Amino acid sequence: MATTHWTSAQIPTLNGKTVLITGANSGIGYQAALELARHGAHVLLGCRSRQKGEQALARLRSESPGASAELVLLDVSLLSDVRRFATEFFARGVALDILINNAGVMALNPRQVTPEGFERQFATNHLGHFALTGLLLPALGASPAPRVVTVASIAHQGGKIHFDDLQLARGYTPWGAYNQSKLANILFARELARRAAGTKLLSLPVHPGVSQTSIVANGPGDKDLKTFVLFKFARFLTQPDAAGALPTLYAATSPEARSGDYIGPDGFMEMKGYPTVVKPRPHALDQSTGERLWTVSEQLTGVVYPAFQ
Repeated sequence: MATTHWTSAQIPTLNGKTVLITGANSGIGYQAALELARHGAHVLLGCRSRQKGEQALARLRSESPGASAELVLLDVSLLSDVRRFATEFFARGVALDILINNAGVMALNPRQVTPEGFERQFATNHLGHFALTGLLLPALGASPAPRVVTVASIAHQGGKIHFDDLQLARGYTPWGAYNQSKLANILFARELARRAAGTKLLSLPVHPGVSQTSIVANGPGDKDLKTFVLFKFARFLTQPDAAGALPTLYAATSPEARSGDYIGPDGFMEMKGYPTVVKPRPHALDQSTGERLWTVSEQLTGVVYPAFQ
């Protein structure tokens, strides 16, 4: 169980550790990168945009002088780019201690399809991270205590895995697609934890509550009814991105974190607060659904995980 009022001050020294965070140029990803770098890790800021990534790196260095961080270009919506990145990472010849699957897009309207033919939210939020984790397993295995943290959302509560139409070519709705992708995040993280049980690898799903990040502006904006309400009552319902990053940081670093636990805020309806173990909805705990999604994800990405030993 997470310690009451756990904060980033409790992050242990991370000297010598290498961390990769996807979507690290803003929001939860940036705040996690900043704190992990402050505590001694070498942080790779995985960003789709070179310009935004360079701005984030400059900001991090100004906020934490002397921090060890670098920009790496990575678009998790494209499996070809995930493969390219993995090849370049292995050329470094270093272990990967912490992988934070954070990048995400929300409630895109209208429906968008990637050049590889996948619905963009499912591709970005789930498939790309599934492939990235699988491809980087040897680097994670080279770490003495590797962790994979996958950022989900309370939106999983309304999610359903549409196995007969995963790309939602029929009946697409912006929030339906987002909810499906966030449910997939939890199912993946927990299935990874189950498969890796008894090994040194820890896998935890987390969620940031309702945090003030750019994902809303980049997705539905304030014209969508749900987000209009959040904007109008933001001060009461949401928390700053630095607070929203705490569940991610806890899962990535706390000695008390247990593989498979779902970490989120402890406040009203899990909207904000300090990190604690929370319980996802029952459909996110269904092992048969997690196993089926895993198999389909291997087929769609072409990334087949080796057996864990």
